[in-house]
Amino acid sequence: MNNSDRPHEACGVFGIYRHPEAASLTYFGLYALQHRGQESAGIAVFRDNGIVAQKGMGLVSEVFNESGLDQLGGGSAIGHVRYSTTGSSNLVNAQPFVIQHKGKSYAVAHNGNLVNAHTLKSDLESAGSIFQTTMDSEIFLHLMVRNLSVGLEQALVRTVGQLKGAFSFVVMTSRGEVIGIKDPNGFRPLCLGKLNGHYILASESCALDLVQAEFVRELDPGEIVIISEDGVRSISTRQAERRSLCIFEFIYFARPDSTIGGHNVYTMRKAHGRRLAEEAPVEADLVMPFPDSGNYAAIGYSEASGIPFEMGMIRNHYVGRTFIQPTQSMRDFGVRVKLNPVRELLRGKDIIIIEDSIIRGTTAKTRVKALRELGVHRVHMRISCPPHRFPCHYGIDFSTKGELIAAKLSVEELRGFLGLDSLHYLSIEGMLNATGVDRPERQFCKACFDGCYPVEFDEWLSKDCLEHA
Repeated sequence: MNNSDRPHEACGVFGIYRHPEAASLTYFGLYALQHRGQESAGIAVFRDNGIVAQKGMGLVSEVFNESGLDQLGGGSAIGHVRYSTTGSSNLVNAQPFVIQHKGKSYAVAHNGNLVNAHTLKSDLESAGSIFQTTMDSEIFLHLMVRNLSVGLEQALVRTVGQLKGAFSFVVMTSRGEVIGIKDPNGFRPLCLGKLNGHYILASESCALDLVQAEFVRELDPGEIVIISEDGVRSISTRQAERRSLCIFEFIYFARPDSTIGGHNVYTMRKAHGRRLAEEAPVEADLVMPFPDSGNYAAIGYSEASGIPFEMGMIRNHYVGRTFIQPTQSMRDFGVRVKLNPVRELLRGKDIIIIEDSIIRGTTAKTRVKALRELGVHRVHMRISCPPHRFPCHYGIDFSTKGELIAAKLSVEELRGFLGLDSLHYLSIEGMLNATGVDRPERQFCKACFDGCYPVEFDEWLSKDCLEHA
């Protein structure tokens, strides 16, 4: 069951160089990154006769089984979990994407969104390129092979120089090399790890933890890392004047046990909750999240306010991606099947609900209505980030302004729409200050809150011309 009212990250990537259990380790790495994409999963493995891939629609545990992983075997491997941000959802767009060029194989897995993809694709097609997918990720491989005449390293540098937008690539070559590439602004996370002498690349450090690998470091913006039999070689390309790590990684996307930009996600979410309690205090009997999105900010709000933290809603962890459709009389079943209130705890109480975001508002409205019907006295809501008023063009699935309810309604209008007694968002200043980062305004992308886009984009992006990954 997909919850359309929640934002979705585009992808998670993983790669390992020359390990006898490469496919199995990549499976577990993707399992740890499942939160970054639940639509499709894939693993590509290097063998002496080239690169082979296994991909499918669904969760990692649905796409792969033990026999399939045994067939993929060892060597170098890269993997991908995906949530499409626009267009159709089908197997041909699942990654890693594998091509053959002059008798050699190449594979790519991509997290991000190329904002000049439309122009690049048009130029490539005019020059004779034939595309097999609607993904902007495929554009990278077309450009790379066109630049290979100057050697692999310079081909990568030239290709990165042609790309604009957010991208963290993991690439595998016909010689089994595993390559990590991060865009000059550093929008999306990508880190380097090591397991018994074998190097690993992963979107988040939680994937390294699961396979018991050592965290080495994060890739710098504009950095290319080539992992081969000679070890790790780092190439620096152009860097933007300021970093633009997506701050929504800390608010919502990344797993709380991950470390990104040198900061633990769990700790930062609690800090946002504490700041929210300072900015928007209110008297109540308890503080509660809608699991699991607001859990950690709610803990911070409770600690700062002194109001008890309670789990007033219990999540059903056994709801799959699909289930038997209810009858028309069972309206809102899709929302209620996931969360159920603790009636005795909530009835007659004044409560504060902590959420990490409100994107489209439909789910929050349904849940508040259910609490009212239960007999909750007052319902206050606090959001641990500013209002989402601008679309994201760097890899999150709200790519048009019309999808964002805060772009259409004032905070007071939204409070009335949701049926709340009060509604407050964390301020942009409070969000940045709570990070504890020096000069945070030059470290994070916050375009979805203030409309200040760090990389220019073409207007075609709002027209859903390409599939983004």
